[in-house]
Amino acid sequence: MTADAPSAQAPIVQLDAVRFRWRRKGPDILVLERLAVARGERLFIEGPSGSGKSTLLGLLAGVTVPQAGRVRVLGEDLSARSGPERDHFRAHHIGYIFQQFNLIPYLGIVDNVVLPCRFSALRKQRALARSPSLRAEARRLLGHLDLAAPALLRQPVTELSVGQQQRVAAARALMGAPELIIADEPTSSLDADRRRAFVQLLFDECAATGATLIFVSHDASLEPLFDRTLRLAQVNQAARTGG
Repeated sequence: MTADAPSAQAPIVQLDAVRFRWRRKGPDILVLERLAVARGERLFIEGPSGSGKSTLLGLLAGVTVPQAGRVRVLGEDLSARSGPERDHFRAHHIGYIFQQFNLIPYLGIVDNVVLPCRFSALRKQRALARSPSLRAEARRLLGHLDLAAPALLRQPVTELSVGQQQRVAAARALMGAPELIIADEPTSSLDADRRRAFVQLLFDECAATGATLIFVSHDASLEPLFDRTLRLAQVNQAARTGG
């Protein structure tokens, strides 16, 4: 079964005939005949545990590669690249919001946000095109995410609330205007009102740079906010059974 983006433009993400399994002789965990995501699209991926969500995100980010098929991001075939090449590509072009945020506890808030630019000259260049310094750009993003108070910025990240840590993680992913933002259940610890507010802030920042957003969640109440929904369990199961 295919899951195409509703766009005639070249997609930013394209998967073709992808099959992934953890063990060489084990069962297929993920089977996708085709998935295309348009530039600037806001895609909601829904599915229960075990439906292949984390596996799909790992493929899109170049953390893993499929046993069969192709994974293209920005026209690059990640499935044909070496591990270091995929790491470099991810650092330049992909912002990732982890479910547990993965903030560095010994770094301050601003330094956590600046971190991607330490690994990518391209993202550093883009950040400096928007602000006079990396720290100024980090503070600008944090301000857009309602984290501008000087007293707050002096706090260790370990003392922030869950909602504040979430927004710091989002600012880090957005730093340097990567073309693709991947969000892995980033709202799972928030109440309904805060989830919607966070998603809207994320939309606004992605719209400002033209970034594509791929957002994974089991919270169906967020689905109407997005351009399109991929029900991964249905697509994956149909492909695995030939339906």
